[in-house]
Amino acid sequence: MKRRALWAGLMAAGLVVAGCGSAAPKEAPSGGAQQKLVVWDWKSGESVASDYIEKAKADFAKRHPGVTVEFVAQPFDQYYTLLGTAIQAGKGPDVMLFNGGGQIRDRVDALLPLDQYVAEDKSRLTGWDAFSKDGKVYAAPVTLQGHPIYYNKALYEKAGLDPASPPKTWDELVRGCAAIKKATGAACFALGNKEGFGIQFFMSGLGSGTLTPQEYDSWIAGKREWTSPHVKRIFELWKEAGDKGLNNEGANSTAMFTDIFGVFQTGKAAHIIGLMSDIGHWKDFGEFLPPDKIGVMQAPVVTDGATPSLPYDGGIGYAVAKWTKDPGLAAGLVRSLTSTEALTAFHAKAGAIASDTTIDVSQAGPAAATIVSQLKTGKPALHVALSSKTLDLMGRLSQQLLSGSATVDKAVKQLAASDKAS
Repeated sequence: MKRRALWAGLMAAGLVVAGCGSAAPKEAPSGGAQQKLVVWDWKSGESVASDYIEKAKADFAKRHPGVTVEFVAQPFDQYYTLLGTAIQAGKGPDVMLFNGGGQIRDRVDALLPLDQYVAEDKSRLTGWDAFSKDGKVYAAPVTLQGHPIYYNKALYEKAGLDPASPPKTWDELVRGCAAIKKATGAACFALGNKEGFGIQFFMSGLGSGTLTPQEYDSWIAGKREWTSPHVKRIFELWKEAGDKGLNNEGANSTAMFTDIFGVFQTGKAAHIIGLMSDIGHWKDFGEFLPPDKIGVMQAPVVTDGATPSLPYDGGIGYAVAKWTKDPGLAAGLVRSLTSTEALTAFHAKAGAIASDTTIDVSQAGPAAATIVSQLKTGKPALHVALSSKTLDLMGRLSQQLLSGSATVDKAVKQLAASDKAS
């Protein structure tokens, strides 16, 4: 499928014009004013990002004539390994792309705080928290990343269900899925967990319907009770969905990026906990499904007192390396990469829900409109609050839960220990 190179082998769970992946770090030229900036990312090699990159480069060229910008697109499945090598060496790209959450928070020692450079952008852009640690901002958000639950309205209609009224509770969802399965043969959920990413989507997509508001806020604040009944319930639902055949077959051997999205697009599953940035989202699905057949529903209520909300954070953002020769110049490139004109181009071509709140998305279609309407009441995604180490462990344990080789009690105890040590 398209963009396989991006995700071969994620958030992920997350941008260059030329070049293929290379493990060799590039140094800025020494002596005198810096005349070249090097950017590492995994986006800019994609056609859907080409207009965005060109607009950002043009904006930067106006502000800093004579400075060359070289984008080097790295393969995503190797990206953080290559970046780790550069960080250990203390040299590499001047500007680098990060996913929000643990991936950047675990590496802030190698990054330059950007607060003094992006102060004017704070009110225009949203999603800053995902790129912040200890009160300091380390990257400027490009997109918003969240986990809406998309559903196929055409399958609802074939099963005699009202597509304008998706299920409000977990029990209603399960009953509806049984009707869809009988009428169409489609699974309830499209799930890809080969890389262990599926559990992240599941936790954040369904978490607001399972935790109480107080539990949810405490989780985001770092006060996590992994063995509490409601947290355990998330993992019990994960296991039950697999045991009861709610997922497509072979979830543990199906890649999240991009294979599983095809399962939903082609009508083989009625629901998918997808994305809202520039892949696995409403615009992707629109290539196979008419826009009016793509629904967006809130998390079904599992626990009395739960308040469903859209889980989202800053998606991907650009940071500046501490070793850059000219921090102000590198931060200027970050600002160009988050300019309104550049982000408008990214939204128009890729369908990304950009971090810029001034961009008009009214022409994007009903699914995008629904997502944007829920931003004001949305909350940070549960999995983004976790360290990359804990997320890696959760991925492995999620595979064991689906295969039956681990119990929920065992999994949450291991995750609690990892989270505490992070």
